[in-house]
Amino acid sequence: MDRLAVVEQLRQQAYLGGGKDRIEAQHRRGKLTARERLQLLLDEGSFEEIDLFVRHHSTEFGLDKRRPLGDGVVTGVGKIDGRTVCVFSQDFTVFGGSLSEAHARKICKIMDLAMKIGAPMIGLNDSGGARIQEGVVSLGGYADIFLRNTLASGVIPQISVILGPCAGGAVYSPAITDFIFMVRGTSYMFVTGPNVVKTVTHEEVTFEELGGADTHATKSGVAHVVADDEVTCLRQVRALLRYLPSNNADPLPTLPTRDRPDRESPLLDFIVPDHPGKPYDMKQVIYEVVDEGEFFEIQPDFAPNIITGFATLDGKPIGIVANQPMVLAGVLDIHSSTKAARFVRFCDAFNIPLVVFVDVPGFMPGTDQEWGGIIRHGAKLLYAFCEATVPKVTVITRKAYGGAYDVMNSKHIRGDFNFAWPTAEIAVMGAKGAVEILFRKEIAAAEDPEQRMKELEAEYTERFCNPFKAAEYGYIDDIIAPRRTRPFLIRALRVLETKVDHNPRKKHGNIPL
Repeated sequence: MDRLAVVEQLRQQAYLGGGKDRIEAQHRRGKLTARERLQLLLDEGSFEEIDLFVRHHSTEFGLDKRRPLGDGVVTGVGKIDGRTVCVFSQDFTVFGGSLSEAHARKICKIMDLAMKIGAPMIGLNDSGGARIQEGVVSLGGYADIFLRNTLASGVIPQISVILGPCAGGAVYSPAITDFIFMVRGTSYMFVTGPNVVKTVTHEEVTFEELGGADTHATKSGVAHVVADDEVTCLRQVRALLRYLPSNNADPLPTLPTRDRPDRESPLLDFIVPDHPGKPYDMKQVIYEVVDEGEFFEIQPDFAPNIITGFATLDGKPIGIVANQPMVLAGVLDIHSSTKAARFVRFCDAFNIPLVVFVDVPGFMPGTDQEWGGIIRHGAKLLYAFCEATVPKVTVITRKAYGGAYDVMNSKHIRGDFNFAWPTAEIAVMGAKGAVEILFRKEIAAAEDPEQRMKELEAEYTERFCNPFKAAEYGYIDDIIAPRRTRPFLIRALRVLETKVDHNPRKKHGNIPL
């Protein structure tokens, strides 16, 4: 047999992974194989595999008699919408996708290539963890990957897709990456599994409760996007990449749109209720403003009192941060501050302009928040906005009270264009609280305290709860008709296309983690 025939025979053997029986078992679990996933993720016919013929060199515990080609992970280069990406896809049919020295070397090699060519790195994770038979060598392999994740952070986009178990040390590579996708019913992430939890803390908990997709989407904030099945999940990965540059030096992609840049939205003139305590849906504002109403939300179910996600304006990607009056009145708390801070830092790292919609009554009061470190966590968001040098445009739709006004990309922390709707209320606090402090004695001495309170509230509102005082000082660049928000944003971002801003020379700052 000539060598080309041998190569082809080995290639076909490698394509089978752990064999037909294990492939069928994978399908019975409702899961796709490593190669099927890559076919769905990448443009048809674009995948170029690397290290197909790699085998492990371990001899302990009978491993010398089981040396499958590829060693449980498929690595290579492909394209998504015509743009190059680097990928690895763990193969659960081979040693349960467990990570060995050879397996880790393959992943490190493709990560190194991603850095060299400036391409996004996408990891499809489906692994039983470290290969126990190899001991510390497999643990060293994880650490090699962690180091590369850290060095690549802010240089190339890194996306982790959890399509099976991810436990122990294996969770820390995804945790360092920019975005984590999970699938309901088949994705799990935890440092210690249910059995260990039961032994140590005597808690009874299922895999799904402890580390399932919905747990991480709603409680921990570990997952950024959750899907009902693998096909949808991989399509969402493709959709996200449309908004991202290939690396921190490349220009942003342009997405074609038929939406006119001068389009007005009459609905926005009436969206803010007359009563300051009545909620409205900030997502509706976003849908009305962005191109064709398309918004890719990040972490929609975690800390929903703040909204983060990607859209385009005039075909150019933007990152959106917005308070959500529908949830906790849009207040900033521990989780929402951390969620938004990390998103802001990602956008800044990859030169994605930020558009901020503000309706915030302040920071969440209470012992849980104070003892949980709202000062430190709130400072993360403040730090992120202060540090960001990308174009930053703010629209205050209604409330902007107290320190939260400062934090939400105010002019004072280098907001480039800061607009307000006529309904904006920019003040230290709401009228009721301010009047109770300022006129406590006068109200108490009045013949009708309740009536005097109402009169003073009305006077305070007229004098301070509006955008005019801030505009007088130049803290607001313009007071705009809500229907004209889209044209104003597009014009502002066009002006800022040539923006250059720098932070002081330093190794790095010390964000209050």
